[in-house]
Amino acid sequence: MAYKNIFTFGSFLILIPLFLLLLTTHGHNESKSVFKKEIDQNILTLNPETKFGIVLDSFQLKTGRVHWHQNLADVLRRYNLGKHTVHEITREVDKVFDVTKFKAGNNYHFYFDKQEGGRKVSYFVYEHTPKEYVRVKLGENISVKKSERKSRLVKQSAKGTIESSLWKTMKRNELHPMLALELSEIYAWSVNFFNLKKGDRFKVIYEEEFIDSSSIGIHKIHTACFVHQGEKFYAIPFVQDGKRDFYDLEGNSLRREFLKAPLRFSRISSGYSLNRMHPVLHYRRPHRGVDYAARAGTPIHAIGDGTIVDKGYTKGAGYYLKIRHNSIYVTGYNHLSGYARGIKEGVKVKQGETIAYVGSTGYSTGPHLDFRFWKNGHPVNPLKVEAPPVEPIKETNRDSFQKVKKECLEILG
Repeated sequence: MAYKNIFTFGSFLILIPLFLLLLTTHGHNESKSVFKKEIDQNILTLNPETKFGIVLDSFQLKTGRVHWHQNLADVLRRYNLGKHTVHEITREVDKVFDVTKFKAGNNYHFYFDKQEGGRKVSYFVYEHTPKEYVRVKLGENISVKKSERKSRLVKQSAKGTIESSLWKTMKRNELHPMLALELSEIYAWSVNFFNLKKGDRFKVIYEEEFIDSSSIGIHKIHTACFVHQGEKFYAIPFVQDGKRDFYDLEGNSLRREFLKAPLRFSRISSGYSLNRMHPVLHYRRPHRGVDYAARAGTPIHAIGDGTIVDKGYTKGAGYYLKIRHNSIYVTGYNHLSGYARGIKEGVKVKQGETIAYVGSTGYSTGPHLDFRFWKNGHPVNPLKVEAPPVEPIKETNRDSFQKVKKECLEILG
């Protein structure tokens, strides 16, 4: 029994240091936890959340959007600007930023000082573009600063298979919609985007620009491949004579004398025919053009360089235009709602330039463009015109082009 008591007392003596160690460790961990909280709090204090360089904790933020026909003065006069007048602020802003460019749809922000009870404006910020903004500080004096938000470029790879349209494919694959526009411009001379087939596909390597986690657009297309009706169309970028352009695998420019179509993202509602039932007159007659269905007011582009040779109105065509491109080709644009500024007979236009707008004038059942093509004075099917390419890669640039082409084919896989 004595032996048992001695063992118990001895065990107790051994456990004392262990108990003290655990007690010390627990206190240390608790101290460490408190210390960590203090560090975290200091980090928050040293790195407070800001927007446009203004610490948010100190202010109440009110955000709005510029309405149609609103100007800077209209927006400012709704709030308490302290001792400063709307005229004073507008005058100071105009020294840094042209106030006539204050645009509907853009965001603005008012910062109200919490120490003033959130009644008086301390800062005003106008976002002119996703990157560019104007910041106005209202203190003893008015301080105006024009700045740009920092952005970053991210190299991306995207591919998709067409079900109905390029635009819907981009949406289905959660890709930036501007990617569709960029591809349509690169392939405007070689792929008819109004006649895409189910199963057509694409792959593109590009740079997308971000501010924080929000995309603000496509920065640059590096290379692409579009498969249309089984034929592969590669886009190889190359700088020649100081201009960056896209070429096929043989070094021919993707640019042609004529665009494939005078509209972007529309659909063909009626094709070239020598025996079509007219939708208004209700009897069969030739339709020597291609109808593109589009909303009224949609911009119409000249398919090539040329000169306006005819402009007017007829009962059948409504408002119309004709462009002579060279000694062989003339194009016509019918059922217009109006013309672009400066468009008149004798004026020279450039390929891709907006010349008019879709309408429904003349014999028309709804908004569309009736597009026509004449070759040596005779009407031809616009969809079957093969336009010659512009200047290909020069012999002196062939070796450099081959290196670029190899790199592009490797990254496209």
